[in-house]
Amino acid sequence: MVVCVHLPRFELLVAAGGAGVLAGRALAVAPATERAGATARIGEVSGAAEAQGVERGMALGEAIARCPGLELVPGDPGAVQREWERALAALEGVGAAVEPGAPGTVYLNSDGLHAMYGGVRGVIAVLRRALARPVRIGAGPTRLCALAAALATRPRRAMIVEGAEGRLWLAARPVTLLERDERTACLVEPLMRLGVRTLGELERLGRAALADRFGPAGITAHRLACASDEPLRPRSARELLSETEEVDEACSGLALGGLAELLVERLLARPERRGRTLRAVRLAAALAAGGGWSERVMLREPLAESKRICLALTPHLALLPAPARSLTLTVERFGPPDGDQLALLGQADSARRARLAEAVEQVRTAAGRDAALRVLLVDVDSRVPERRAILAPVAGR
Repeated sequence: MVVCVHLPRFELLVAAGGAGVLAGRALAVAPATERAGATARIGEVSGAAEAQGVERGMALGEAIARCPGLELVPGDPGAVQREWERALAALEGVGAAVEPGAPGTVYLNSDGLHAMYGGVRGVIAVLRRALARPVRIGAGPTRLCALAAALATRPRRAMIVEGAEGRLWLAARPVTLLERDERTACLVEPLMRLGVRTLGELERLGRAALADRFGPAGITAHRLACASDEPLRPRSARELLSETEEVDEACSGLALGGLAELLVERLLARPERRGRTLRAVRLAAALAAGGGWSERVMLREPLAESKRICLALTPHLALLPAPARSLTLTVERFGPPDGDQLALLGQADSARRARLAEAVEQVRTAAGRDAALRVLLVDVDSRVPERRAILAPVAGR
């Protein structure tokens, strides 16, 4: 049995600062920064905005025309990612193997948890307690069935669609559900123009006709409408390390580059790294004017050398849309141990570095993790001495 846990308006709640802010107000997540000439489209909207005809993905001009009192909230991708990771970790904490969808929607297979929690309803109760927030939960034979059930139920209740009823249940659901799947999202608009309103009408068109008109996406849509889908692909358990540093008044590229180097040094010095290299990191910033920015950086090869990692991060710092209030660096994926990182260095230099690393570890063992530090220049042109340099960990082992 596939269980879908849906947190309504997740991105808007994080950006606005809580559910109390949404009460009675027409709010929407402001359009993200896009290329010149592209249509600005809003993000998630509140219930008051939906009541006036505003929908997610609508052009900004049309949304304001329908709701002149619409308030835009700056999006914060970094905060959304952090809150979403906490929610996923809470679900994994009860033993669930989760397959994350878009932020706010996650799928899991409850069969392995039935004996532990007493059936699917017991599993749903445990999931609700683990999140400790209003959620919509539905269960069905496939992802789409479970998602449709979650969207149709109330936050404090759950809907369970048995396997034999899945096909009949989906037949009456709107075809706009296909927007939730990236494989079939592009079909919703042409299907609506053709007069197809429900998944039952889509199923009756036939697999051959959909394949002829829409190709592989049409085949996938017909399979989903027939309550058939691929097995879940749960994510592998992972450990996230994160470091954050506040940005002072100096927000130049040089200052941010120095802060990024500081964050890299701190991550490399964390004992939880256990000598592993970094393969993928996420660079996020809280903007001074409100909202946030986030960018995922995939390193070309696993690295544990701070200078090379900083070289990979520097081009992304130039993409910041506004001055930053704080900078956060998170390790999303580790690589193999860095035992061969010094292979190109000379033998004498390698021996010297090994002795230095051993000395640093001895000092840290005797006096604590912050006993061995080095001076890192951040903003050499600042008039305030405390902003010119900052103490960073010495990369030991």
